[in-house]
Amino acid sequence: MMATVSACLGLTIVSCLAAFAGPGGGDRVTGSPFATRSPVIAQHGIAATSQPLATQIAIDILKSGGSAVDAAIGANAALGLMEPTGNGIGGDLFAIVWDPKTRKLYGLNASGRAPEGLSYEKLKALLGDQKNMPLFGPLPVTVPGAVDGWFSLHGRFGKLPMKQILAPAIRYAQEGFPVSQVIAGAWASNARRIDREKASIPELDNFRKTYLPKGRAPQEGEIFKNPDLARSLQKIADGGRDVFYKGEIAETIDGYMRKVGGFLRRSDFEKHTSTWVEPVSVNYRGYDVYELPPNGQGIAALEMLNLLEAYDLKKMGHNTADYLQVQVEAKKLAFADRARYYADPEFSPTPVAKLLDKKYANERRKLIDLAHAQPRLTAGNLGGDTIYMTVADGSGMMVSLIQSNYLGMGSGLVADGLGFMFQDRGAQFNLNAGHPNVYAPRKRPFHTIIPAFVTKDGEPFLSFGVMGGDMQPQGHVQILCNMIDFEMDVQAAGDAARYYHTGDSDPDGDLMIDGGSLALETSIGQAVRSELEKRGHRLAPAPGAYGGYQAIQWDPINRVYRGASEMRKDGQVSGY
Repeated sequence: MMATVSACLGLTIVSCLAAFAGPGGGDRVTGSPFATRSPVIAQHGIAATSQPLATQIAIDILKSGGSAVDAAIGANAALGLMEPTGNGIGGDLFAIVWDPKTRKLYGLNASGRAPEGLSYEKLKALLGDQKNMPLFGPLPVTVPGAVDGWFSLHGRFGKLPMKQILAPAIRYAQEGFPVSQVIAGAWASNARRIDREKASIPELDNFRKTYLPKGRAPQEGEIFKNPDLARSLQKIADGGRDVFYKGEIAETIDGYMRKVGGFLRRSDFEKHTSTWVEPVSVNYRGYDVYELPPNGQGIAALEMLNLLEAYDLKKMGHNTADYLQVQVEAKKLAFADRARYYADPEFSPTPVAKLLDKKYANERRKLIDLAHAQPRLTAGNLGGDTIYMTVADGSGMMVSLIQSNYLGMGSGLVADGLGFMFQDRGAQFNLNAGHPNVYAPRKRPFHTIIPAFVTKDGEPFLSFGVMGGDMQPQGHVQILCNMIDFEMDVQAAGDAARYYHTGDSDPDGDLMIDGGSLALETSIGQAVRSELEKRGHRLAPAPGAYGGYQAIQWDPINRVYRGASEMRKDGQVSGY
């Protein structure tokens, strides 16, 4: 599989399609013919993650009397070990929780901030003529927020002690686990990339010791152990969040950052806090779709839904040229606003209400031309590799959680004896003075990772996410259109072929001048491709870039959960 994906890079669309030629899939006797499997249906609890062993940990915690939040934390801790290509305790976390007791949604922003001791002027002097933040080394490292996110969630919604919740991940880190197929491929790819960038990473021995134990990335089926991470997780289990932000781990990080020329200090960790935020929403055809407000990009999905609501997508037909045209053009408009306005609201408040106003969507929609692709768009006048997972329990609590190190495994830096890599999320800061997302000390950078939740008539309907950098908002919209407009079940909605448009203007300062590029999964036929090219779209292959989907749907009639897991990843959904 990974060899096929690698072979596809740099080829024409036709050659790429040929590279994926094979025996083809089997026939299903019921349900959508393209679906990989049926939805998993369960009554008492359910979990969907991108690694089957992590899913099993979540189910075990639920069966032991844990809440959905307890199970999500336990599975997330395991994913940091088992899928270090996408997340870990060196990264950030966002979550949306449906609480059946209060019948409300709660949003948590557990993202970290830039070092207090690195000023904008000093950063610019260090970067010289560079126009963008670096992706590797110490400069893009921000305070990791995931651990504080765990304890914030647990303090409000947890039932079991953290020692019990973290015990399975600690055991797997000590004893080892077999590496799964997609993760093994991503691990090798990240190792090669970090090696190519080694000149910009001041210390790599810790990375190699931790993640390349045989001098290379572990292969599919090989047993991988991370005893350093086991010790770190045990310290967190015993000492709580303060051991990470005020104690031994913070002290180790401080010393390491001084050694490698980084600017994070113990004081940055001591001042770190997560933020409970109010999820924001729009109504799409009777469904209330919720995302978290900036510094994340979730409202881009809501802007897209507002724009698409005026079109009869079902009449257009799924993945036809007209359908893809309106989807992509709506995405370009939303991303133009994303590049201009989205930032840390503590430094530059994003005009969320105006961006999500239906009247604003009506004006912006006039820029959509069904016959021609727009090469360049500006923002309206208002006057990165990830894991996603979701868990639900027998009480009705549902958790939508996403966690990431940003680009691949992160910055390349692993502190002495800690067993995890620091994120490079600061790479998404803008370096242009006056931009809302411009770098500043103790500021949160723009974030790509976004959990989502949908309600219908005040009842929970769907907890879901689609991991994968700028694929996430457009992935959210495709899933919702599949379920709402085309009435697909929760698994088929994720298995249906996707588009991926990239090359927009970005909050980090990059500008779209040529319309970007559009990638289509292989089952979208040549006639549609040719028509889109006539309309001005530049088609390009993007194997592996279509995101990773997990979802749990609540069925209020039968009072059961229906779960789905991404066929493009190693994941699994399981329930009981």
